[in-house]
Amino acid sequence: MPAPSATLRALTASAVMLLTVTGCQALDDAGRAMGRTDIVNDLAARMDRALELTYSAEYQLGGGQTALIAQDPARSAYEWPGGKLTVTAEATARCDTEGKRTVCTLHAPPAADSNPSTVVYAAAEREGLVTPPMVMGLLTAAGLDPGAVITQSGTTVAGLLATCVEVQQAVENFSACVTGEGALGSFTGRVDGEPVELALSRFQEQVDGATFELPQGAGIVDRRRAGS
Repeated sequence: MPAPSATLRALTASAVMLLTVTGCQALDDAGRAMGRTDIVNDLAARMDRALELTYSAEYQLGGGQTALIAQDPARSAYEWPGGKLTVTAEATARCDTEGKRTVCTLHAPPAADSNPSTVVYAAAEREGLVTPPMVMGLLTAAGLDPGAVITQSGTTVAGLLATCVEVQQAVENFSACVTGEGALGSFTGRVDGEPVELALSRFQEQVDGATFELPQGAGIVDRRRAGS
């Protein structure tokens, strides 16, 4: 299994040193009580491992809309109402739908040694979307806030066991759950000042290959040769 990224290791270290957690202790797979440091390490390790897994996760958004995160070792996709991002060996594609017309802009694929999921998440965050790395960043930032109160609990999301945290801060409050598989189970908070809510509704350890294809009938703008 690949080693955790330098950024994730740094985030985890900061959270371990500074995070204040309240609430009931969690149990590890052997049934042992987990302390505060163990909980932070476990959440970070789950999400880091999940970047290498094959899975498809469907989410229910506020207002009844849906989103999808899908990945396998070589490809990744993030779909949301009106848009889609895909990263494959052929291209990095951004598709936007206005009315009945969908246009996809193709850019050069990422470097061969890049993780497709990491590339998709970075692009998704620029669109104001919630991603697992973003949630970990919010958690770490809360850990750096001496006034933050973080409560840990356990639950099930879409039939999967999950660890949840509720963060109360002077500036911003949020809650999030992470499944045992490392998928983002739920998030309620704000992104770029806008309220965001999502909850995992379906999780599969497989992906339909069509998920990584461009929408049928979409207009194509190919900028791969331009290198932009």
